[in-house]
Amino acid sequence: MALKYVFTEAGTGLRRNVSMSVALIVTIFVSLTLVGMGLLLNSQAHKAEQSWGSKLQITAFLCNQNSQSPNCNKTNVTAQQKSAIKQVLDTNPEVASYYSQTKQQAYDTWKKVYAPTDSSQKQIYSTVTPSDMQESYWIKLKDPQKFQGIESQLSGMQGVDNVRDLRTVLKPIYFWMTTLRNAAIGIAAFLLVAAILQVANTIRLAAFARRKEIGIMRLVGASTLYISLPFLMETLVAALIGIVLAGLTLSAFTYFVIYGKLRGSSRITEWIDWHDTLAAFGEVTVLGILLTLIPTLVMTRKYLKV
Repeated sequence: MALKYVFTEAGTGLRRNVSMSVALIVTIFVSLTLVGMGLLLNSQAHKAEQSWGSKLQITAFLCNQNSQSPNCNKTNVTAQQKSAIKQVLDTNPEVASYYSQTKQQAYDTWKKVYAPTDSSQKQIYSTVTPSDMQESYWIKLKDPQKFQGIESQLSGMQGVDNVRDLRTVLKPIYFWMTTLRNAAIGIAAFLLVAAILQVANTIRLAAFARRKEIGIMRLVGASTLYISLPFLMETLVAALIGIVLAGLTLSAFTYFVIYGKLRGSSRITEWIDWHDTLAAFGEVTVLGILLTLIPTLVMTRKYLKV
């Protein structure tokens, strides 16, 4: 009987305030979508940093059997050459720290970035093995502006194929990625405030429209929680619709943009996947429910005092 009353009153409230309900759904949908996009951009920035390494790093790739550099002569780097390179890294004052990457680790990273999109690519990529990869040293500098010494020293050493400094390439990418993420989160924060105010207005109007019924229920001894349940259900339904719409938008972005465009045409880094989208959807779901339940509980205590 109680549940029937709750659902009946919630349905009546949604029909009675259609325009307010639609406005609430749209506000929640846009807010959560922007929060979700910010979370996906944050995940993408994290994956890019893992893939490229720190922007303060330079990378020294060691020789393998395919290297064309005069330092290599198409032979793998020897243990003696690696020892000499390591000694330079240990003693050079520009180096803050470094770590090495094996051929197997390079191959595992390559597989994540170069995911085949069709059968022909799959066949070609299947011929690549860990032995085709290059060992490397990833070097973090004490001062990002002082790298010429270590770069010049490594470039002339036997066993070093080439030295890559991606900072100039990665700097604008990191900048725009961070800017877009912060912009999405910033706009979402304003819209979340708007959503909270929208919930408050919806509760206020709904309480005003039902003031006679609420007064009668007060007289017969109904509790505040019992009277509040239809309002909670009303805002919860609006929130769930907004959450589903936001989830569909995030899924469409992942399907059409990430998998449809970027993964097939750009292999400069590891891209976000469905796992990241699912994680972002889970977070916006929790946020969406809290966004409606907490303001509703607070506002009903205020407006149901008839």
